[in-house]
Formats: sequence, C-alpha cells, structure tokens
Amino acid sequence: MPVTNNVTRLLDANGIAYTAYELPNQKLSADEVAEFLGVDPGQVFKTIVVLRQRRGKPILAVVPGPLEVSLKLLAKAVGEKKVASARHAEAEELTGLQTGGISALALLNKGFEIVLDETAQLFEQIYMSGGQRGLNVLLSPNDFVALTEAQIAEIAE
Repeated sequence: MPVTNNVTRLLDANGIAYTAYELPNQKLSADEVAEFLGVDPGQVFKTIVVLRQRRGKPILAVVPGPLEVSLKLLAKAVGEKKVASARHAEAEELTGLQTGGISALALLNKGFEIVLDETAQLFEQIYMSGGQRGLNVLLSPNDFVALTEAQIAEIAE
C-alpha cells in the first residue's frame, strides 16, 4: 500500500498528478535517491533551509541534488544582502521535519519563502522529498510552482 501523508493528501486534494516512491527510511542524499531510483541526479531536487540576515521566516531553496545553493545568487533573488545555510539541527527545529525529509510541499502556509532553481524547467517532472524520510514524489515543476507559489531563479552552482 502506498505511503499516505500530508503531502500526498495535499497533492490529491489539489488534483496534482504525482507518483510516490518509497525509499529506505533513512537519511539519503539526493544523489543516493537518484541512484536508488535509477534516475538522473539532476532531476532529484533537495530542499535547503536558508536563514535571512534580517528578521523573517527562513527561505526554502529547492536545488538539484548534485549542485549546491549559491548563497550569493539566492540572496539576490530574494532581495537580501546576505543569507546563510541553516545547520541540520536548526533546519529541523525551524521546519519540524527531519533532514532528508524536509519538503516545501509539507511546509505550505507556514510563511517560508520558496525558491526553485531554474534548472527544474529542463525536466517535465522532478523528484523531491514527500515530507518525510523514505518518501519522494515525482511531479511537474509547473505544478510545484503553482501550488507553492515558488519563485524560479538561478540559485544553484
């Protein structure tokens, strides 16, 4: 029986086509997820929690697995002077989710600004965390943007 959680219920409720993939219930890197699923690592996106220098909710930077968030490019995209990556413990505390399972889809309406790297547009569908370790979802980047109101920008290097 497929995994059902808040993310899959949200996608179902919004009529968004997706495929859920169960993975080992441990923290996997995006590259390990790609290897497990047998897909292009550039098609597997990870969510990085990024802190603002000034007050305000953190940013969720969604970038392809093999690349890193460019803090300089991200700061420019969101109109900040400077931003910094959250440590794992900070990311878990701020989101309420375990690293390896942090997903913008699980954090809708929580005040996070979401920025998706422009490389997502190279694919008809992208893989990302389904809001918990051991679950990834495959969906259209256009559907992701429509649902999350994510900004698309060049934020990875």
